[in-house]
Formats: sequence, structure tokens, C-alpha cells
Amino acid sequence: MSGDTDAVSSWPTGRLLSVAARLVEHSWQEFLAARGLTHAGLITLHLLADGPRAQRALAHGAKVTDQTMSRTVERLARAGFVERETDPVDRRRTLVATTEAGRAVHREALRAEREDPQVLGAVRDYEAFRLQLVDLITALGVGGAAAVRAPDTED
Repeated sequence: MSGDTDAVSSWPTGRLLSVAARLVEHSWQEFLAARGLTHAGLITLHLLADGPRAQRALAHGAKVTDQTMSRTVERLARAGFVERETDPVDRRRTLVATTEAGRAVHREALRAEREDPQVLGAVRDYEAFRLQLVDLITALGVGGAAAVRAPDTED
């Protein structure tokens, strides 16, 4: 096993990130599937953590189409994780709310993300790791090139 560790430690950082992302994605998918969830379903439960929301607002928050969110909500409803009801203020809108089972599976997923070695592997300091990922994504992805500043030049 030491030989494997030595070989992996010589990889370029980009390869390390890519392989780690695939491995975590696979273990996370297995964890969610065993509980009747998908990534989209977990995102939806996360968006509902503060209370019921209109289905269109969920789609906007998840950055998906209304049709995609409709299918996600349908799967969550069949699994017993959410309930749909007509908005009493605007009967054209559908409100989505989590059930107790939905809140329980969401809590379990949040706990597993931080504590279950089968989900995230060998991360020693979850919070520090998470902050580094946020910094990386913010600098390189969210906000695009504007987030990466050129060095100051003297006039």
C-alpha cells in the first residue's frame, strides 16, 4: 500500500483533484441511492430547509428548469420526503414542503458529509478543507475571470 501512496503523491495537483472528485462523487451517489435520494433531490431538500417554497423558486435556486425541478419534486414526493400543496395566496402556484422523513434524511446526509469516512474519505479537518474548496471555486469558477485579479502595476 505504501507504494500506491508514493505513486499518488507524485501526481500533479490537477490529477489529484480530478480523481478525488470522481471518487467522492461515486461514494456520495452510493450513500444517497441507499436512502432513495439523488444529488438533485438533496439540493432540493437543502433549499427547503428554511421552509416551504414555490416550485419555480426551487428551480431558480437550484439553477435548473421548471420541468427538471418538477421531476425532482415528483421523485421526492413518491419517496415521502416532500409534500406539494396549492399556495393559498396564489392558487396557480405549487408550494413544496419537506416531511419529517425528508428532514431526517437531509440531516443524515449533512452529518455523513462531515463525519462518515465512507462518504468523504480521509479528510482530517472538514471545515478547513471546505473553506479551501470554496476559495478555489470562487477564484476559478464562480465569478469567472473577474475573481482572479491581475497583479497591480505601477503607472
